[in-house]
Amino acid sequence: MPGGLVALLDDVSIIARTAAASVDDIAAAAGRAGSKTAGVVIDDAAVTPSYVTGLSPARELPIIWNITKGSLKNKLLILLPGAVLLSEFLPQAIVFILMLGGAYLSYEGAEKVAEKLGGKKHGQTVADDIKDPVAFEKQRVSSAIRTDLILSAEIMAITLNEVAAEDLLTRAGVLAIVGIAVTVGVYGVVGLIVKMDDIGLHFAKKDGAAAQSFGRGLVAFMPHLLVALSFIGTIAMLWVGGGIILHGLADIGIAGPEHWIEGIEHGVSAVAGAAGGVLGWLTFAGLSALVGLALGFVLVFLLHKVFGMGHGDGGEAAAH
Repeated sequence: MPGGLVALLDDVSIIARTAAASVDDIAAAAGRAGSKTAGVVIDDAAVTPSYVTGLSPARELPIIWNITKGSLKNKLLILLPGAVLLSEFLPQAIVFILMLGGAYLSYEGAEKVAEKLGGKKHGQTVADDIKDPVAFEKQRVSSAIRTDLILSAEIMAITLNEVAAEDLLTRAGVLAIVGIAVTVGVYGVVGLIVKMDDIGLHFAKKDGAAAQSFGRGLVAFMPHLLVALSFIGTIAMLWVGGGIILHGLADIGIAGPEHWIEGIEHGVSAVAGAAGGVLGWLTFAGLSALVGLALGFVLVFLLHKVFGMGHGDGGEAAAH
């Protein structure tokens, strides 16, 4: 549908084309752009549940709501005007801003891996004696919103790239639509995930044997799902961070690393037959994650060992 609408618009009169900021045109462009952000949306959904794991069930949805509000502010008040202005007046700066975000995600992911391997923890975790639960919750929300800012920046940059040829009003409208839709979708799913154990308890208390069995199974399954999502979230940070760095290097004329990884991806796809598409994608994602991990370890070493810096608020570490 979006493709047909765009083709139609290309054939209409010059007067109609200057009205590209209409609701229909913005919706069509938003649909086209939104489909390109699916990978980062999945990463965002995988990362977020870890920020409420281990806290009081009564605080889970309020925390998710606070993160949701922070995410909307990130997208609509910071990233949208910034992206539009940069695309209008300084488009060449966008790639460097994205690469800084990619480096940050790589650092966060590598720090988590280092801590899992026995490295020093930075900040409080749920395993510690939390002396100020309110402050600890605020730290978690702040950390989640900070990570969301980086992932949202990638989503908005991908969207902006898809509508770069549109006029300013259309670009702004598309960014707003995609930003709101992604935020509602991601945090709606996250809210459902973190409350699934409560749903399981509800079914476990019903009279029917089938409902009770389903409820108990859901309760038993949820800890495994949350552990898996925590692992996926770490991999996602490294994958997205490494991918941003690779794309950014290619954009500034250092295309060798990305082309080398793409060559391996195409090789895997060619020999894998019917599974080539999936295995090729996994290959590129895995190698991107290794790039992110390598860069992240360098940044962890420099910040913690050389400069003696760490997470002042402990927020990211708290998500472990």
